[in-house]
Amino acid sequence: MVLRRAVAEDVPAIAELLAADELGADRDGVRDQADLAAYAAAFKAIDADPAHVLLVGDADGEIVGTLQVTFLPGMSRRGALRAQLESVRVAPVMRGTGLGTAMFEWALAEARSRGCAMVQLTSDKSRTSAHRFFRRLGFVASHEGMKLALQ
Repeated sequence: MVLRRAVAEDVPAIAELLAADELGADRDGVRDQADLAAYAAAFKAIDADPAHVLLVGDADGEIVGTLQVTFLPGMSRRGALRAQLESVRVAPVMRGTGLGTAMFEWALAEARSRGCAMVQLTSDKSRTSAHRFFRRLGFVASHEGMKLALQ
């Protein structure tokens, strides 16, 4: 297992991971060329911006995990930099193997190396097993998050 920055060739596999769960099944996945083009454009923007890292877990050429880290400068906490974790996915066959923990350890080390004061994430309220995992890693449900869909 290798953790590495994603490359453009990983995009279809990442989209597949995003679609391979109960919430992503309706909103993610590649159904046609337009979908693939949208994912490719998103990857290009993420990859071009040093404030973003898209990580993959690569098991002998198969993408079995992913997460995105975004580094956010802010005014609060005396101008603290924070890391935001998004789109965390581990292939069902790899759950319980330590891959998720390894990806988070990588992300936390990267956040520390960049001088972040905190790491934050949001997770759908229905993902109770993910919440147990996050708590096991030391995350605390300290805030209530809200979203507003614009499309």
